[in-house]
Amino acid sequence: MDEEIRDRVEEAAEIDALFNALKHDSDAQVGAIMGPLMGDNPEFREYGDQIAGVVAPVVERVNDMDAEEKRDRLGELAPERLEALERDDEADERTLPDLPNAEDYDEVRMRAAPNPNGPWHIGHARMPAVIGTYKQRYDGSFIVRFDDTDPETKRPDLDAYDAILDDVDYLGFEPDEVLRASDRLETYYDHARELIEQGGAYTCTCPQEAFSDLKNSGEACPHREKDPERTREEFEAMVDGEYESGEIVLRVKTDIEHKNPALRDWVAFRMIDTPHPREEASEYRCWPMLDFQSGIDDHLTGVTHIIRGIDLQDSAKRQGFVYDYFGWDYPEVIHWGHVQVDAYDVSMSTSTIKAKIEAGALDGWDDPRAPTLKSLRRRGIRGEAIVDAMAELGTSTSNVDLSMTSIYANNRELIDEEADRAFFVRDSHAGDDEIGPAVEKPIVGGPDAGQPPVHPNEDRGRREIPVEDAVLVEAGDVPAEGERVWLKGYGCVRHTGDAFECTDDDIEVVREGDVEVIHWVPAEGAVPTRMRTMDGDVTGYAEPGLRDYESDEMVQFVRVGFVRIDALPESDDELVTYFAHP
Repeated sequence: MDEEIRDRVEEAAEIDALFNALKHDSDAQVGAIMGPLMGDNPEFREYGDQIAGVVAPVVERVNDMDAEEKRDRLGELAPERLEALERDDEADERTLPDLPNAEDYDEVRMRAAPNPNGPWHIGHARMPAVIGTYKQRYDGSFIVRFDDTDPETKRPDLDAYDAILDDVDYLGFEPDEVLRASDRLETYYDHARELIEQGGAYTCTCPQEAFSDLKNSGEACPHREKDPERTREEFEAMVDGEYESGEIVLRVKTDIEHKNPALRDWVAFRMIDTPHPREEASEYRCWPMLDFQSGIDDHLTGVTHIIRGIDLQDSAKRQGFVYDYFGWDYPEVIHWGHVQVDAYDVSMSTSTIKAKIEAGALDGWDDPRAPTLKSLRRRGIRGEAIVDAMAELGTSTSNVDLSMTSIYANNRELIDEEADRAFFVRDSHAGDDEIGPAVEKPIVGGPDAGQPPVHPNEDRGRREIPVEDAVLVEAGDVPAEGERVWLKGYGCVRHTGDAFECTDDDIEVVREGDVEVIHWVPAEGAVPTRMRTMDGDVTGYAEPGLRDYESDEMVQFVRVGFVRIDALPESDDELVTYFAHP
């Protein structure tokens, strides 16, 4: 480690130690800051054992300061971190604002209303994450309502209902109520009949283009003043399926001269010839539009607070007309901007992901290249890490960018203490010519086995890796002829001829920065391993002890990152792992 790197490590460690100590009002701990330090500065990871030796005296120095000195020093080194700390203090660690007028309700009731056209992508997680957080804060209720009343253009996927509920469970929440709108057609019909009797709705057979011209000019449809009895008869014919798609609609009577044309006499029901995929709903042909169906359901299920996209502001205004007819109070509404994630080559679009799966470009919804919750779950990302990152975005009306590094940092805190360390020597990486092939080097002299630590927490003990006669190392780690390198957990070797010759150097050569630390595996007995990543598959060899692990366990491949063990090898099969994050 040269002086420049050492100085950077010391400064980054001091900032992290100051922040950690002030945030928790206690002494900073080396173990607590090592994860964030290495995760935020991946260029430090190659220095392995040297980092802890640099960090420890920095942490000790920080812990000798009083609180005022720590705050002043953090303000000097990283004023933005001090500002973030002060914002957290002011917000009492709450990242979400209080719900408006929550005290006016006996119980806070909120709903997520997914369209069941496929499992959820990452963006979908924001709604249940925020609703679930509010439920816990107010001891309220969380409703999942499947808005599946469009069997044609947004056709439901029968597998998606359970897939979405599985995603909700993964995020750590259990709905208090689960509804399917396609089970509730008769309820919507009854409310449409009542609206008709009040003169608040009429049947319209105008061609869509003709009505659009009338609406945009503020002129009434010629059917607008028909008597309720005739409207009721024609609506019953709609319910009985006597009209074809596009032949007739039921409109809510609003204000034909409203300044916003989108609110003028909007459609509440239309005819759809395509049968619903659910057998229970397959006979229906008269289907409510989302604004009517959702508005009715929100009232009947006692929803007190609605969160929806800023682009759906007109929905509340349309539904307001229906609520006025029925004399209902409209729920509190929070509008927010869209969440954007730029870490993937595949867009966050259910239809796009589905098309790529069908075309074979993705292996499935849990392919690591897919921006889906099922993918994150298979990679070993905890649902709690996603929820916390989504809650931190707040409820701003502006579009917000979700940094995957925030999810990774949250997850690292959750898994770091329990994840064993292991070696994985990369042999090849799809699309990356800088990796591989792995290099085999005979070992001359030295012990029969290496004993690297199981975990930076020394109380966890050490693991034993037999060396036999040779080791495998990554191509980029082979030192120049005559140079030394430290095999982590084994010792110092010199690259001599075509072998690694063990030396009698001790760890001081590493601490002094003269020798780099690298990972390795034995050439004999190493486990062929595939690591699936967002950028394609990486193949290589893992240390033999990984054969003894269980599927779903998390380990950290030293100098590579955290992975979830997915499939254990049988005989000569590969060990399959999924890369989580650095």
